[in-house]
Amino acid sequence: MTNHEALSLAEACGSALFERDAASQAMGMRLLSVAPGQARVGMSVRDDMVQGHGTCHGGYLFALADSAFAFACNSYNEATVAIGCSIDYVAPARLGDTLTAQATEQSRSGRTGNYDVRIENQNGQLIALFHGKSYKVRGPVLAQETPNE
Repeated sequence: MTNHEALSLAEACGSALFERDAASQAMGMRLLSVAPGQARVGMSVRDDMVQGHGTCHGGYLFALADSAFAFACNSYNEATVAIGCSIDYVAPARLGDTLTAQATEQSRSGRTGNYDVRIENQNGQLIALFHGKSYKVRGPVLAQETPNE
């Protein structure tokens, strides 16, 4: 497969997954880019995402990173799920911040992969670091065409 074909496949997988992803859409996430083993997802911190200390609830940060991880590890048209994730919160995100999660594949072999996600705000300040481990399940990401009979 050429680099162009691999990029086209990754973009198609990302678009198809995002179209079916009501959770990410409901949180206002935007799929910014997808490439083989990589994805960028954006999200703005809304007032309904702010917790009692006046900063973005960590669950929203985790969800943002988890979504970027999902798009990255499913970019090869092989259905893949998370089998473990962790996050370190480095700095608070605040109301109105525009966050970007950049997922990058660190390793992929057999049925498992390892991905790191870096969340930054609009000023390039590091907000959180996330690590996810993926597991390839059966089937493709993209719906397969069935021949007409």
